[in-house]
Amino acid sequence: MNIVRSAMVGAAGMVAMAAGAADPAPARGPTPAHESRAIDVAKFPMAKPGVYPSEAKGAGRVRVLLLTGQMNKYHKWEETTPYLRSMLEGTGRFAVDIHTMPPFGSDLSAWDPRFEDYAAVLMNVDGDYWPEATRKRFEGLVKSGRVGLSVVHSSDNAWKDWGEWNEMIAVGGWGGRDASAGPYLRWRDGQVVRDDKPGPCGGHGARRPFVITHRVPDHPVVKGLPVTWLHHEDELYHCLRGPAKRVEVVGTAWSDPANKGTGEHEPMLMAVRFGEGRIFHTTLGHDVESMRCAGFQCTLQRGTEWAATGAVTLPIPDDFPTDKDPRLRPAP
Repeated sequence: MNIVRSAMVGAAGMVAMAAGAADPAPARGPTPAHESRAIDVAKFPMAKPGVYPSEAKGAGRVRVLLLTGQMNKYHKWEETTPYLRSMLEGTGRFAVDIHTMPPFGSDLSAWDPRFEDYAAVLMNVDGDYWPEATRKRFEGLVKSGRVGLSVVHSSDNAWKDWGEWNEMIAVGGWGGRDASAGPYLRWRDGQVVRDDKPGPCGGHGARRPFVITHRVPDHPVVKGLPVTWLHHEDELYHCLRGPAKRVEVVGTAWSDPANKGTGEHEPMLMAVRFGEGRIFHTTLGHDVESMRCAGFQCTLQRGTEWAATGAVTLPIPDDFPTDKDPRLRPAP
């Protein structure tokens, strides 16, 4: 069997990039989440490092770079990445190139993707710290509004010591984060509350369906959608912390104490501003099964379009979930 060893960096800790590339992030050493997995590249050809250009046809498509290839062992990026591409390109609005990073622990000193060729970057990655020059260039492109950013689920576990990244995503979890990362974001009494109390950073109960409630129903990402809808079984992230500076909590879900939750309305969908840049952050989407939810797909599609262009032109699908039916789409 043709396999590639895909090395993982995970939720329990971040590892500084390979020697020879300047980076202030401290090395943390191996943890169980850093295990490598053998991936069958005959089944998942884009698991091999490289750039896989879109084959989508049609003028006027928004170009998106889907960054992947390094991920903690809890998330099967080789399965979710092609599905993410297909759900974006299936709208007819996007052309998605996949960029698979070199394996964890590689020398990234010369790694410098052409982010500027795209209207947005979609993050499905949780891995090594990038070279400082690459980070700074990426920060500048996002901050200027030239490149939008869309962040899915486990990517908010990444890069605890990259301050600008944490500002872009507003809040994140795991990866060695603690109360010093910033406040929790909670929805209480009709408003967002920044809660500085001590406590963990990152958690979830067992996978179950849960209801999403839109708190900014006139935001372009969710405008016209049902205000409440049932998401398919997924991890409901809670206790995320971060700078939480210029963030709109667009959608929340109640974290049920009966399922090891917080008893708080936790942020699920966020729209963040970083300088002139736009970032859409969804904590939903643990795996292909959870991504089958039409609500996940619709909000990701609309959120990515908003991040890339500042507007949403995609229509509301007929199969958008109700508050009792998550409306599942076929798996790839």
